[in-house]
Amino acid sequence: MKFYKEILMDHYQNPRNRGHLEKPVFSTVQYNPSCGDSISFEGIIEDGIIKALAFEGKGCVISLATASMLTEFFVGKKIEEVLGFQDSKISEIIGMPLGPMRIKCALLALMALKEGILEYKAKHA
Repeated sequence: MKFYKEILMDHYQNPRNRGHLEKPVFSTVQYNPSCGDSISFEGIIEDGIIKALAFEGKGCVISLATASMLTEFFVGKKIEEVLGFQDSKISEIIGMPLGPMRIKCALLALMALKEGILEYKAKHA
């Protein structure tokens, strides 16, 4: 468990893909009013494959580290894989179980990413 906490802290302190993309095809923001966390994603999709992701946000360690981890996990995957990704599997991405309050922090990034892809699909259907 200590190993996974170290990975989580590394993503929080040294986030991957934080910032903005040049010419993203989607951009979205999710906000959790109960804690004040917010996560935005931008992405580039070509032929149904995620080519690049970037995020910005403010919030707790879990929400920001999860956003960083998701950018690495989903680049190169089909958009259907993101949309079909079950909320219950988010603990596998971050490598540790979370309680009911903290799981909302981890799911914020996933919700933002899925929303962005759904908006992209609606525009390109």
